[in-house]
Amino acid sequence: MSKVEVVRDMQVYIDEHIKEKITLADLARHSNYSPWHVHRLFQEVLNITPSDYIRKLKLSKSALKLRDTNTKIIDIAYAFGYDSVDGYQRAFYREFHVNPYEYSRHIKPICLFIPYKKYDKKETIMEKVNNVFISIEEREARKVIIKRGIKADNYMDYSMEVGCDVWGILSSMKSPYGEPVCLWLPKKYIKKNTSIYVQGIEVESFNEKEIPEGFEVIELPKATYLRFTGEPFKEEDYSVAIETLWEAIKKFSPESMGYTWDKENPRIQLEPIGSRGYIELVPIKKI
Repeated sequence: MSKVEVVRDMQVYIDEHIKEKITLADLARHSNYSPWHVHRLFQEVLNITPSDYIRKLKLSKSALKLRDTNTKIIDIAYAFGYDSVDGYQRAFYREFHVNPYEYSRHIKPICLFIPYKKYDKKETIMEKVNNVFISIEEREARKVIIKRGIKADNYMDYSMEVGCDVWGILSSMKSPYGEPVCLWLPKKYIKKNTSIYVQGIEVESFNEKEIPEGFEVIELPKATYLRFTGEPFKEEDYSVAIETLWEAIKKFSPESMGYTWDKENPRIQLEPIGSRGYIELVPIKKI
């Protein structure tokens, strides 16, 4: 295994045991390397120490538990391997600058830790995707809290312009659709000197005072979409999975279903997750 693959394997181990106490010795035993080598590899590949990675991931997952359930703070603290509630509260405050009790009573956007996945740089060979699943999906009129870029028309350029913390902040907010989205905006939604590509979260309600600095709200009407879902893929093959689906979308004609493409609504990109396949929602309207 390459050092990148070793670290990816450790990330999987951490994710599977996140509610346990995970030590450097545990990672060393799992990977069959010395604790010193594990620490060095982790830092070299991900630019973060194993302990910081585990701490941030534990706290972010616990924050989602506080957001989505009525579980007591003491139960969450022990469930995620903390020895005391005080220790958990101090760690939570240092990470998010809010006490967990206050956060559970008054949910607001915080910057969750989104684990970075790195893959070896090598030519990606992916078996041809034979199946793209297409379905019609309705989305009601809604508001979207977005962060604009400058010139970006894709994820990589957008990340270079605004940084990688945006997705973590968006992930801390509740959405009726369960996750943040990436959007290609139609002209009418693009402000001067801002990007066509943005990231955002579709929401039912929000407190204007708690919109994070640098974010703003747009309103989208009720719209009909074609949901294109590719086959599951290996995580390192995400770029090929995206390109393959794009080719399928280009070749598809919605007229066979009595629709045409709707250029007045944004195209939606969901996070590429190998186990579910790559997904995009393309707006359509009746002919």
